Amino acid sequence: MSKIVDVSKLANRNREANNLQKPNWLRVKAPVSKGYQETRAIIHDLKLNTVCEEAACPNIGECWQQKHATVMILGSICTRNCSFCNIATGVPDKLDPHEPERLAEAAKELGLKHIVITSVDRDDLPDGGAEHFARSIAKIRMSSPATTIEILTPDFLRKDGALEKVVSAKPDVFNHNIETVPGLYTRIRPGARYFHSINLLKRVKEIDPTIFTKSGLMVGLGEKKEEVLQVMDDMRIADIDFITIGQYLQPTSKHAKVERYVTPEEFAEYEAIARAKGFLMVSASPLTRSSYHAGDDFAKMQAERNRRLKNG
Repeated sequence: MSKIVDVSKLANRNREANNLQKPNWLRVKAPVSKGYQETRAIIHDLKLNTVCEEAACPNIGECWQQKHATVMILGSICTRNCSFCNIATGVPDKLDPHEPERLAEAAKELGLKHIVITSVDRDDLPDGGAEHFARSIAKIRMSSPATTIEILTPDFLRKDGALEKVVSAKPDVFNHNIETVPGLYTRIRPGARYFHSINLLKRVKEIDPTIFTKSGLMVGLGEKKEEVLQVMDDMRIADIDFITIGQYLQPTSKHAKVERYVTPEEFAEYEAIARAKGFLMVSASPLTRSSYHAGDDFAKMQAERNRRLKNG
């Protein structure tokens, strides 16, 4: 019998503080499968970081069992201090020039059809790590030409030419998360700028319309429904193809508190509204994360684009 683990334990201190009742839908299988262990061994043997582990993702058991992992490049120390994120903040690691080669080796060894590459913020680097992203994409293209590549980048704030460098490497999907509604930025994402993030994704489409764009939101942080709908509209104006919406879970007592648990029914409503607004792909559920089912969703997004093009 599969063991069940309560992933909302990530937020147990928060529930005590806010007197929130544990929702019964936040339950997943513990990561104990053979596939999980094999993926973990390959990732660790090649000395790669993953956001799956660093951010304590609740879906790690399911994803790693299927040999899906979101690799985190540019080290494991972030220069930003967002109040929702479990990744360590401090003096960044020295850039590893051989990381792109090891990443390509992992993609080949795991036999990945679709890979997701993300990173910490590197405000200390002149290009924010853009060249490292481009090199990683190029190395994977060389060793695993059939693998589709999705990147989840920082905002490259005040890094002239960085975005263009990454786009020129031609990832299949360019993801950058908006994370929350603009009214919560000063509390949740103080180092970022809402309209800069929107415009970053808009610029990707202007440079190369063939690249899919994607962005995500966390809910349960105190946002209002009408604010979420306005973010959807802003995303559509920027021609963003894919939106993800998931429940925020507080990693530790030092992080932003969960204001409420959004019900599965509310997520279903958000999904219906987003589809009506014209997104090619929508993923909205309590356990949705940026890279959750990324490969399958990429295939669905491709199919939907082709259907729309065929129908005019």
